[in-house]
Amino acid sequence: MGRLFEKTTLNGMVLRNRFVRSATWEGMATEKGAVTDKLIETISALAGGGVGLIITSHAYVLPEGQAGPWQMGVYEDGLMDGLREMTAAVHAQDCRIVMQMSHSGHFASEKIIGRPPLVVSNFEGLSPSPREEMSKDYLETLVNAFAHAAIRAKGAGFDGVQIHAAHGYLLSQFLSPLFNRRQDEYGGDIQNRARMVVEVYRAVRRSVGADYPVLVKLNCRDFKEGGLEREDALFTARMLAREGLDALELSGALTSAAGGRLTPSWTGIKTPEQEAYFRDEARAFKKNLGIPLFLVGGIRSFDVAEQLVEDGVADYISMSRPLIREPDLINRWKNGDRRKALCKSDNLCFIPGREGRGIYCLTEEREREKT
Repeated sequence: MGRLFEKTTLNGMVLRNRFVRSATWEGMATEKGAVTDKLIETISALAGGGVGLIITSHAYVLPEGQAGPWQMGVYEDGLMDGLREMTAAVHAQDCRIVMQMSHSGHFASEKIIGRPPLVVSNFEGLSPSPREEMSKDYLETLVNAFAHAAIRAKGAGFDGVQIHAAHGYLLSQFLSPLFNRRQDEYGGDIQNRARMVVEVYRAVRRSVGADYPVLVKLNCRDFKEGGLEREDALFTARMLAREGLDALELSGALTSAAGGRLTPSWTGIKTPEQEAYFRDEARAFKKNLGIPLFLVGGIRSFDVAEQLVEDGVADYISMSRPLIREPDLINRWKNGDRRKALCKSDNLCFIPGREGRGIYCLTEEREREKT
């Protein structure tokens, strides 16, 4: 079946193929972040659809780090029962699942958390301003929160964890000069700006042990003037690799709340040449890291995915939006139907999510209504 469908092992986690469902906000948890039956059904459909690994949407590790409504949480033990049900549903279909852990920092929802969000740096020009800058004591709380979240994930049966340090969320904010103007050991050059990500990784690793997969999702660039650039991102990735990171998922750009010209979910992907829009950056990372690389960003065609792996650009193919419309896409490709994904890359899937209905392919629904 080729390299895309071969079994691989990632720090003891056996994956049935090289296809990964990359994290996306589903908008299907309760107001307090608990797993719902609808969310389990969605994740179960992905597991049955053929992917080798599912990465959950970003689960907030502290209540004040919640980004938006109906987001999954992992901040307290009371959430464990639903998380166990989720992992059991995935494992029943010979699939593996990793929890993505996050804190939104500056982009936490003030309406939801009931207070102004805490920020990496409070400086003139920060919008909205003023904000309360995170103290050293809070940074210690933050590190411990990620570690305890990882313990909960492991206890709930997740096969690994992923630390979210991309897209302008909190750990990404520490890395980016756009947000990090601190004057202490967490600000300044990239070695200092990467300190928090490394400290979080170390704490998570200590909490789960050496034989449990720990991944990081990282921006290759922020794609906004004054933001994180490739060389600093690569420096950070090298630091994490030396610390023993099991794999890196490479993405890029900032959440729409940050006001950049690009977001992580690019629209208008119509040709193979437009796919895998971080592939040039991925080549540089793969060449310099020596650990497995997951690549996400606009991959829609089997041939493109196959070439990325054959050429050594990436070890695993991460996709998100195509699997919203076609959760069984990987089985379709495996069974010989190699037509490109039906996803139109229009981002309309997020509209019902923002309305409280959970994300789904609105374009497909409208197409059905026309027939």
